[in-house]
Amino acid sequence: MRRAVFCAVVFLCLACGPLLGGEWISLFDGQTLDGWSVHSGFAKYRVEDGAIVGQAASGSPNTFLCTAESYGDFILEFDVKVDPALNSGVQFRSLIAGENETVTIDDKGKKVERKLPKDRVYGYQVEISNEAQQSSGNVYDEARRGRFLDDFADRPDARTAFKDNQWNRYLVVCRGDSIRTWINGVPCAEFEDGMTARGIIGLQVHGIGNNPQPYEVRWRNLRLLKLDK
Repeated sequence: MRRAVFCAVVFLCLACGPLLGGEWISLFDGQTLDGWSVHSGFAKYRVEDGAIVGQAASGSPNTFLCTAESYGDFILEFDVKVDPALNSGVQFRSLIAGENETVTIDDKGKKVERKLPKDRVYGYQVEISNEAQQSSGNVYDEARRGRFLDDFADRPDARTAFKDNQWNRYLVVCRGDSIRTWINGVPCAEFEDGMTARGIIGLQVHGIGNNPQPYEVRWRNLRLLKLDK
């Protein structure tokens, strides 16, 4: 019952944002990469047919195209289409490491400090993978805890929500410690985590090692509705 009510509230926000006191923000103007910057790697980003296209680069580590602004509580919506051989994701409430920056994580009950390379993007990432992996829509803690934060074992609908070789509609809702995701209207991740309350949005092109194939991922209709004051 609680989940049904939550879903109803979310989709009311989608339809009636201005009436509820919020205003949708377009994160991408459809023509340029103004307001975005590349971090962590050297994959290439361009604008094509009203979409942001990220192209993998041989030898590059994970690369992220990041917003200049940080966001706290929000509804994030976007469409994505990815080559099935390329892993991707969208960071949210994420941070960019400075000089000599460390993060403290809880690894099986033990506090561990991890030093991050300068300019490394880290934090929550909603997974964009392929049908075979059955992990799209889960949330991964990039460069920090290094694991998925929800368990899809008992969620067959979530594991099969993503479709290869087509545009997939994603929805991410963050409010306080509550994090929820949907793909194509199907509920996916649902958990609470308070490690980061605010951060940037980042579009990931995953590293492909020395593979020379120019795999690509495309994003369009990137918009955000702020839920905090």
